Amino acid sequence: MLPEAAHRHAHGLAHHFDTLDQQTEATTLGMWVFLVTEVLFFGGLFLVYTVYRSWYPDAFAAASHSLDITLGTINTAVLITSSLTMALAVHAAQLGQRRALMLFLVATMALGVVFLGIKAVEYYQKFVEHHIPGAGFHFEEPQHAVHAQIYFSLYFMMTGLHALHMIIGFGIMAFMLRWAWNGTITKEYYTPIEISGLYWHFVDIVWIFLFPLLYLLGRHAH
Repeated sequence: MLPEAAHRHAHGLAHHFDTLDQQTEATTLGMWVFLVTEVLFFGGLFLVYTVYRSWYPDAFAAASHSLDITLGTINTAVLITSSLTMALAVHAAQLGQRRALMLFLVATMALGVVFLGIKAVEYYQKFVEHHIPGAGFHFEEPQHAVHAQIYFSLYFMMTGLHALHMIIGFGIMAFMLRWAWNGTITKEYYTPIEISGLYWHFVDIVWIFLFPLLYLLGRHAH
């Protein structure tokens, strides 16, 4: 009875689990299942993009050429760096290095803000250029205007949903920072950081696919 009582009162152990190992396996599995559903969600958007691109390759190439590839490249570097700081945060949590953990979480959040800021600049550029799908849409190459509007509809839908996931990830990191600050995250209990890291890496990987699809493919043909 004593070992069971000790397990129930272990730091970070929820009442419905017997051990921290069991809890870690369950929460990690839960996150992977969630990420699989996210893959299916974004996969549907990628499929729609692929179909329309195969139908209207010239219009999609022309519309892609209008994006600011410099800002897109910078944002790609920003997210790759944020994946590094997130991995370092997980490593610091595993070693029980509370100060380093908090530092890397703050760095990850800061990089996320930079990404969202650059994306806001890109959205503003599209607004100024009248590339927002709708009644006021205008495209410099009239022969591609109708199908370019489809491209920009997909562009805003896919990057907008990705940005929403980034905002959610920022909130998760803020919660993890609070837990690190008040001592909830320890060398023995760092699972929340690990599963939060899985989510952050997933969001970064989605952008790794979005960047070439939206910014790079077809530029040589334009």
